[in-house]
Amino acid sequence: MTVTEATATAGALKRLSDEGVSIWLDDLSRSRIESGNLAELIGTKNVVGVTTNPSIFQAAIGSGEGYEDQLADLAVRGVTVDEAVRMMTTADVRAAADVLRPVYDATGGRDGRVSIEVDPRLAHDTAATIAEARQLAWLVDRPNVMIKIPATKAGLPAITEVIGAGISVNVTLIFSLERYREVMDAYLAGLEKAQAAGLDLSGIHSVASFFVSRVDSEIDKRLTLLGTDEALALKGKAALANARLAYEAYEEVFAGDRFTALAGTGANRQRPLWASTGVKDPAYRDTLYVEELVAPGTVNTMPEATLNATADHGDVQGDTVTGGYAQARADLAAVERLGISYDEVVEQLEQEGVAKFEVAWQDLLDAVTKSLNDKGVDGE
Repeated sequence: MTVTEATATAGALKRLSDEGVSIWLDDLSRSRIESGNLAELIGTKNVVGVTTNPSIFQAAIGSGEGYEDQLADLAVRGVTVDEAVRMMTTADVRAAADVLRPVYDATGGRDGRVSIEVDPRLAHDTAATIAEARQLAWLVDRPNVMIKIPATKAGLPAITEVIGAGISVNVTLIFSLERYREVMDAYLAGLEKAQAAGLDLSGIHSVASFFVSRVDSEIDKRLTLLGTDEALALKGKAALANARLAYEAYEEVFAGDRFTALAGTGANRQRPLWASTGVKDPAYRDTLYVEELVAPGTVNTMPEATLNATADHGDVQGDTVTGGYAQARADLAAVERLGISYDEVVEQLEQEGVAKFEVAWQDLLDAVTKSLNDKGVDGE
């Protein structure tokens, strides 16, 4: 890479950071940590955080690369497959948290975060989610870990309890504006609970992961089936509209009296995090959900391909969110007028999101069971 090319690459990502967008990597593996690649991305591509999910761990651990020695040790100990998976995933998150610790210290805990998700099979069990969140925080034992809790109905009270215990939370699988407001309410209730318990609110952080590309995938499919000029003209607009209106809701809630009172004692805003930002439709620009969702105080967690595309040819032209609320409302209203139910779509996406993570988790358990059995020990 020439000096000019390196400057251009740094420029695209630096402009994103300068606009107040924290760049997190939506991927983790042991080889990425041990090879120094994660540290390299922090140093050269403005990466200041990492998110994981069951699908990411399924891909990493399912491959076996880098996990052979630990798997052998776990097999000798005769651990259950669930314990083996948690030992491996928390080890990776702990190591990544150590790599990101300087970022965490430099940003006062705002960034330098690594997220790990509760077992997706617990998504509809409040008490079990709370217990697992506490256990994960204890297992990782790093101040810069965030525990991911899905924004299901059962997840909402769990968010309040876990935040109330002083544990930082990444709320995941948010698709609807109504549910997003419930998530923010759950976070504020958690801060109030923590305050009542005498905890230092300045040490509690949270992000709300609002999913983007999956909204376009589902609504675009329905628009294509309609096939009219009006329907086809709306393709690629719903996801951005949805996300922009989520940011409008964020601005409203965190400028309100309830949060202002908490902020006076050191509370942090729960930042919107744009998730599922890899473009699914090859007809769209591969940096679409980065360039069109630039707003201060947000996080964009990117798959490596999206990060590299942004570095290579990203076109960051300042805030592309706050001036677009009226158009966003108009775009979603136009979709509704065509008979596509917003409420039905977002409910379907939430159910599918939980189900996909459950399948990925089961695939991971199956792969680890096979590895343990191959080493002569029953993984069950």
